Amino acid sequence: MGRGLTVVSGSGHEFRLTERIGSGAEGLVYAVDDARALVAKLVPDPADPAAYRRRLARLVRQRREPRTVRLLGGGPPRLAWPLVAVRTARPAHAPVDGYLMPDMRRGYGPFTDLLSPAGRRLRMPAATWATGLAAARSLAGLLAELHAEGYVVGDLKPDNLWVDGTGRVGMADVDSWQFTDGPELFPGRMRTPGYTAPERLGERAAPPDPASDAFVLAVLVHQLLMAGLHPFAGHPADGGDFRSLDDNVLRGRCRLTDRRSVVLPRSVPPLDLLPRRLAVLLRDAFGGERPTAAVWAAELAAAGAPGRLATCAARARHVHTVERPWCPWCDQAERGADSYPCAPDGAGADGGTAGSGPAVESGPAVGSGPAVESGPAVDSSPAVDSSPAGGSGPDPALAPSCAADPAPAPAPAPAPAPAPAPVPVPAATEASGPAPVRARGPEEDTWSR
Repeated sequence: MGRGLTVVSGSGHEFRLTERIGSGAEGLVYAVDDARALVAKLVPDPADPAAYRRRLARLVRQRREPRTVRLLGGGPPRLAWPLVAVRTARPAHAPVDGYLMPDMRRGYGPFTDLLSPAGRRLRMPAATWATGLAAARSLAGLLAELHAEGYVVGDLKPDNLWVDGTGRVGMADVDSWQFTDGPELFPGRMRTPGYTAPERLGERAAPPDPASDAFVLAVLVHQLLMAGLHPFAGHPADGGDFRSLDDNVLRGRCRLTDRRSVVLPRSVPPLDLLPRRLAVLLRDAFGGERPTAAVWAAELAAAGAPGRLATCAARARHVHTVERPWCPWCDQAERGADSYPCAPDGAGADGGTAGSGPAVESGPAVGSGPAVESGPAVDSSPAVDSSPAGGSGPDPALAPSCAADPAPAPAPAPAPAPAPAPVPVPAATEASGPAPVRARGPEEDTWSR
């Protein structure tokens, strides 16, 4: 499928697709030549085409229900919800099914940028620990709303998420969720290595439910609060080889629950940067009774309440909980890394315009990531050296992103010279996506007229 593809809705309305902007385990994502901010997801080879078409039809219909209208309210949209089902027009081979959805790039940037040192430095220069805390609260709140309405995400992972400069989170890949429509259950079967609850791994993998979503939520909260560090990262302390994050999950290798179970570099963020209550919740999530998404939303809001955060006197991007009288990020910098270094040249003294979402031309593919159908495979995430050929690459035991930028060496004092004139930097703006449009008739796709 290439450039210039045309898709048609059930009532015959045609949409021209332009360039491909993403791909994932199940589908391909294209830009749409339309005045509205839309993209199209096409699924060329679903396991059961008839079941997939029925799933799409139910999701399109559910967008008009009161529970979904509440979820889709406001702007930019928090969910890349299927708005209208489409099929390739005049195909050379078998037609391909898919749907149109809001273009999340019109208000958000890739969630993965907030977990990556390079992403924070280059595309979210104003991000601090407070941004990660706000994103964790936003994600937990959104997930709590979904659970309250009977939806289970199932394949919750960074590649299916979006975030703006204020920490507001959006979610894609809605067509893979588990949900009910009347008496019928539409199961969720996708899972991604490193973002799967232990009960969903192995030969007798359980189906997704709110509890398995809550496990992955805790993984993402940990990453957001620990500058990208995965809670199950690290080499086995018993001297064994690192096999995969899923293997560490199954064997309970986690610094939070057992400090002696894994070996990590000294440069990773220190555990004592976590507010005490959030540290307790994380331990419960990985080794006890898992907190629900609603509990997480309330506790994360309390951790970021007025008066609960402090800014380092030495470095403006070092924000931390007031429970710590010292700056944990400075402690990390002294060990050779800095997760929130000074702003790059031209970003401004405070690292950029707070609250502005980065202008992103190519976000993460909707539904992207190494998602797999649930099955007996346990260690489906082999350690991969992602460095260029001939390079020494990051340690796979620290995957997916936890290494911080090295602390910069002091520069030699420059010779006296006239100070250059400041370069004006235009403030980034955040474009709002389309608000959901209510249907005007009984047809499936009156929205598209």
